[in-house]
Order: sequence, then C-alpha cells, then structure tokens
Amino acid sequence: MILIVTPFAAGQHCAIGLEQATGLATHWAETLQTAAARLRSQSYVAVVLDQFLLEAEPGQTDAVLEHTGTASLLQLSFGVSSLGRIVREVQAALNRRKREEGAARRSVESQIRSELGGSLTAMLLSCEMALAVPGMPEMAADRLRTIDEIAREMCGILRAS
Repeated sequence: MILIVTPFAAGQHCAIGLEQATGLATHWAETLQTAAARLRSQSYVAVVLDQFLLEAEPGQTDAVLEHTGTASLLQLSFGVSSLGRIVREVQAALNRRKREEGAARRSVESQIRSELGGSLTAMLLSCEMALAVPGMPEMAADRLRTIDEIAREMCGILRAS
C-alpha cells in the first residue's frame, strides 16, 4: 500500500492515479495526524509526504516519520508536481526498494549459507572421527550415521540454493 499525505484536494486524484499506475492500494491522508494514525494501524511500502506539510507543521512531522517503518519515504511538492512526475518518483522509489530488498536477501542468504556450511563441515568431521573410534557400540554408531546422513542432505540443499 502507498500513503499520500497532502492537504490539497488533488491528493484524492493523485491516490487514484498512483493506484492505477502501480496496482497497489493507495490511501490519502489530509493531515500529518491522520497519516500518523494510518501508519500506526497499517503497513505501507511507500509514504509520499507533501513538502508543504513538512514546512507548515514541522512539529507533527516527527510523529509521521516515527511510524514509517520500512516504507520508502518521498518528499514532494504537490503544488508544483504533476501526477506524472509523482507517479514516476513513486515507481522509481518502489524499484529502488525492490533492488535493495533483493540485495539484502542475497546477502543474508550468503551469510547463512556460509555459517551453516562451516557448522555442517564440523559436524561431518566429528561424525567421521567418532565412527572411527574402536569398540563403538552399534546403536551409537547407527545414530552417528543418521546424523552424518542428515548433515550431508543439508549440505546438498545449501549447495543447490
């Protein structure tokens, strides 16, 4: 969802245009207080703040900024920006967000793969060493072979992803 925050009546028209252009539900808040309430109750991917409100009500801005969460924040002047420009700016922000989320996801996956890979290697070596101990009870050896098999499956899954 996208949240547009502007006191101008054009905000409703802008919300409709953004919803049509992006395919995302778009809400319009006429005041910073209304925007803060919406942000507390719902999650948005983008928040478009009218520069006019930021300058006219600087004390109220913090309440909105405090609740934006992970939403992309855009500050535009609705008085001089056309609907086309607002749509382009929002689409660019959404594309940026998608790229950043993808990069963050790949980074986390790589880190997890690396950390798990090291632990699995240690587990496999420990199983190998334990199975090499002479006089190992057969029941214990069977359990170690099961652990070894599971660890190898996990290594295969990590390599495949």
